[in-house]
Amino acid sequence: MATTRKTTPPASSAGSSAPQRAPNRAPHLALGAWGERVAGRRYVRDGYRVLARNWRCPAGEIDLIVFRDGLVVFCEVKTRRSVAFGLPAEAVDGRRQSRLRAAASTWLRSAEVRSDGVRFDVVSVLPGRVERIEGAF
Repeated sequence: MATTRKTTPPASSAGSSAPQRAPNRAPHLALGAWGERVAGRRYVRDGYRVLARNWRCPAGEIDLIVFRDGLVVFCEVKTRRSVAFGLPAEAVDGRRQSRLRAAASTWLRSAEVRSDGVRFDVVSVLPGRVERIEGAF
């Protein structure tokens, strides 16, 4: 499902009205955190409940874990300022997918959530554009 909505990334200059990054936070981390907030708001708007953000285990990290209608969705969020180096979703390669699956398996074993199934989504966030690829892998 692809959706488009105006979004503004964290500013890299002081004169912008966009959110500023924390003083000790690297610009790419601020951009990633902004993209994850945008994706989370989109899921909530679409009726999902956020179960976890930036959940970590030895196998890796899951950006968002959301739930709706008995389905647990593990979401990888990729954010970029432009497509100069390709679309954000293209960065979710086979190695990253394997890590997400392993982390999801760990989360499912530890979570007290009854689900009818799971899905892996990738959300690409660019200035002015948010695309959710449901069942990406």
